[in-house]
Amino acid sequence: MPHDLPKWESVYTYFRAWEKDGTWINLNDILRIMDRVKVGRNEQPSAGSVDSQSVKTISGGEETALMVARRLKDASAQF
Repeated sequence: MPHDLPKWESVYTYFRAWEKDGTWINLNDILRIMDRVKVGRNEQPSAGSVDSQSVKTISGGEETALMVARRLKDASAQF
């Protein structure tokens, strides 16, 4: 860490707290919406695509993918 920043332990403590309470997800959602509006698009995308080579197909992966999708949906609903 650069010398003009707080001690790494302090930075890490805030990072973990914000990760746990959803601050990073919310911040990313807000920045994405602002960027889409800035370039003249709707706030929310109307379509998406998944590259089959990027999706893991191991056993149990479906549950993880559903949990991530639910978390993203819940986070988006807050706005």
